Amino acid sequence: MTRTVRMKGAASVLALAAVLSAVAFPASSQTFFDRLFGGRAQQQRTVQPQAEVSPPATPAGATRAMKPVPVKKVSAPSFYNYKPAALVALDLASLKAALKPLPETGAASEAEQEFRAALDALQAFDLRVEKAVAEAVVSHYAKHPQFVWVDANGPTERAGRVLDLLDRAEEYGLNGSDYSVSKPRLAQASDEEGRSRRLQEMLRFELALSAKALRYARDARVGRVDPNKLSGFHDFKPKAMDPGVVLGILTGSGSPERYLQSLHPQNEEFAALKAELARLRAEAADDDEVVVDANLLLKPGGSHPDFPKLLRLIDRRADENIREEHGAVLAALAGSDTYSSELVPVIKAVQRQHNLNPDGIIGRRTVSMLAGENRSAKIQKILLSMERLRWHPSHLGSTRVVLNVPSFTAVFFENGQEKLNMRTVVGSTTNQTYFFHDEIEYVEFNPYWGVPRSILVNEKLPRLRSDPGYLDRAGYEVFDRNGKRVSSASIDWNQYGSNVPFSVRQKPGPSNSLGELKIMFPNSHDIYMHDTAQKHLFSRDVRAFSHGCVRLEDPRAMAAAVLGVSKEEVGKMIAGGKNSRRNVPVKIPVYVAYFTAWPDASGNIGYFDDIYGRDAHLAKALTAVADLRSAGS
Repeated sequence: MTRTVRMKGAASVLALAAVLSAVAFPASSQTFFDRLFGGRAQQQRTVQPQAEVSPPATPAGATRAMKPVPVKKVSAPSFYNYKPAALVALDLASLKAALKPLPETGAASEAEQEFRAALDALQAFDLRVEKAVAEAVVSHYAKHPQFVWVDANGPTERAGRVLDLLDRAEEYGLNGSDYSVSKPRLAQASDEEGRSRRLQEMLRFELALSAKALRYARDARVGRVDPNKLSGFHDFKPKAMDPGVVLGILTGSGSPERYLQSLHPQNEEFAALKAELARLRAEAADDDEVVVDANLLLKPGGSHPDFPKLLRLIDRRADENIREEHGAVLAALAGSDTYSSELVPVIKAVQRQHNLNPDGIIGRRTVSMLAGENRSAKIQKILLSMERLRWHPSHLGSTRVVLNVPSFTAVFFENGQEKLNMRTVVGSTTNQTYFFHDEIEYVEFNPYWGVPRSILVNEKLPRLRSDPGYLDRAGYEVFDRNGKRVSSASIDWNQYGSNVPFSVRQKPGPSNSLGELKIMFPNSHDIYMHDTAQKHLFSRDVRAFSHGCVRLEDPRAMAAAVLGVSKEEVGKMIAGGKNSRRNVPVKIPVYVAYFTAWPDASGNIGYFDDIYGRDAHLAKALTAVADLRSAGS
């Protein structure tokens, strides 16, 4: 009997607990469960009351959501199907209509009369160009109706220099056929019909050269592809360029070819890429390519028939430092297929030069760095890098920071000289680092980490639904829309999907994701440089592990460099653990870049893996531009 009563009593308690567990009580009501289960609930909950935290976000007496709201993850930017802007016809009717009527009194100049006569005679002119180019050409000749590039004897000497530059467009990484202009065949005019044909040929050449020179100018300065139409990972402000002003300078300049050349990027990096392109093409003509087994794996003491080829490549591209220190060894062992101990320092020096792990083991990354892909693949990377460089300012700045994602490096230049070169960890393939440029403004010491919305929704929200107090315990602070701090445990995270109405930040400290400091160039993508506790990742050759920001191998050195102070002073600002901020004396350009071919301080080009697959998208876009122009020329 007693046994039965006890069983019924236990069943009643369990039944009551089951009913109550279906209802979400406010945090203050949880003491009931503490009493019911003998303190077990209190042991499981580790949220400590905080005086500064506001009351629970869910009002007393309200019930929590019975069914979690579906969560739509915050998606990363995507790649687009690039479509170049349609070309338009260079409209002769518009040009005729835009010409001012001749004055009733006073004759037009002989040059203007000749141009008007040519325009009246020319019935068909099939040239399709970019809309801005066509409009600029029509506007210019409506205001200045006279020949500039051609006279009765054919193309002028100035026109010849421009034609020569357009013919060498390939040297600058451009597509030569985009700017081709046929020279006019000016037969002797023995009658009126012959004179009319002659004028028509002159005008065709005149308008075509102006249009193609203007296209060249635009491509040289801003590139053929709009980077922002490639993907959401690209963020570049359009470069200012007035086609009408450019054409006015071209037609009025005594050295129009020099002006066109000046529109290409005027920096050492572009010059190095241009020189490498010429070298590779010359090698292709000589068929002097060195092909090395991509799967070669060689440790000290081992042998391989392709090892002499690697030594040849090292000798060919050695800078002054390597040649001075290791030149004698390279010369003595040039034909050896055995990786002797004397050559280990050489391999380590080359690995350090290219920011690889200097372990002295020759593997895929070392072989790829030295031999890389075949020559045509290298040329492709050079061409894509030259195009990308046009999206940046022509002058990068004598003091600057370059964060090249494919090479996993951060380089600080001061007065044109490389002062720092360190390893980085960049965004993973699913959390890619963006591509843009900005200016470094300040360094924050012992920083807070503002959790991006994508991380809050995609990674932390699933855990918070089962463990709402997680953020409180892990050293995070939660704020509502009014900026009032609330307890993470007080929030019913089940009722929020993608639009979580709270902001979350992690407090400074040893467990902070940003470590000791962050270097800020405020941007809409929340990308910046910072410290990290995961130092072991810097020993890897492929370092794409972050959520998009750039982790620095030596953040104190970079902070000292941009602030113009010593590392010791940076250490003092970190000591004590207080959050503080210091502005840089002068804002410093920073380039968050993506170059799969890029020069080092000595001008030697390194080739890097396309970790995000962006090369194929750019190559496809450039092909689309070339196809469109080919159909319109």
